[in-house]
Amino acid sequence: MAHTSRPEGYLFSKRYTFYVFSLLWLLYFFDYVDRMVVVSLFPFLKAEWGLTDAQCGALVSAVYWAIIIFSFPISILIDRWSRRKSIGIMAVLWSLATAACALTKNFGQLFMGRTAIGLGEAGYAPGGTAMISALYPEKKRALMVGIWNASIPIGMAAGIVTGGLIATHWGWRHAFGIVALPGLLIAFLFFFIRDYKTVGLEQTVDRVPNDKAVDPGKKRMTLRDIVRIFTRTPSLLLTYLGFAGMMFLSISLSTFLPTYFQRAQGIPFPKATLLTSGIMLTSIIGSPLGGWIAPMGG
Repeated sequence: MAHTSRPEGYLFSKRYTFYVFSLLWLLYFFDYVDRMVVVSLFPFLKAEWGLTDAQCGALVSAVYWAIIIFSFPISILIDRWSRRKSIGIMAVLWSLATAACALTKNFGQLFMGRTAIGLGEAGYAPGGTAMISALYPEKKRALMVGIWNASIPIGMAAGIVTGGLIATHWGWRHAFGIVALPGLLIAFLFFFIRDYKTVGLEQTVDRVPNDKAVDPGKKRMTLRDIVRIFTRTPSLLLTYLGFAGMMFLSISLSTFLPTYFQRAQGIPFPKATLLTSGIMLTSIIGSPLGGWIAPMGG
């Protein structure tokens, strides 16, 4: 694939940029399919294993607790190593973990499988965001990240509907196995894309005699330096907390709305999952719109 005629501000040609972005979008889409497919399997798991609502909720929470714990250290690894390899390896890991959930025999095993999915997904958002920021000129980054994030509600909706349909016709184990395949395929494609040069994590320091820094006035950042900068940047912390609140609301709704529709409204579960997916899809407008508005604020 040609990489010539690179426009100003772009890392590659527009054609190749679109190809890489498409892979990133599809991978994020299947990321959320794999995360949320379990929601549509709750009735089947309850019938076979006698799970409680709390245990079903824990199968969703397991993914997010793993992301909370591992996203920061994995993000540092991504910055110091390779986006391409990191994204590919993580996608293979979460896809294989999703497929492994089909082989579980009890709640504990399925909980561990779901935790492994979160471990694989922990670095994808940081790695994908870094890749998009490098692909596009500054004035287009917010919009493209917004379009990329629109894959989240679409993937959530698709995971809930698809899982229910597969489980109804072939069993809940097949749902895990089938949804894992597309992400695995795209993950392998990622190992063959071009990457941008890793930027050294350095900070400016006062020059002193016999300074051993690689560049004059620079030194490599330690983990302590990175944590200090992170915790002393209010805008970053507020953005992080705001996004966490948004995800808390959307995941809570998507997890238990099907159960609410079924129990409180008497709606059959397949239709309940469809209604939930429709509600989730209403959020696809906000992310691209926010990405379009954000650069206007300076």
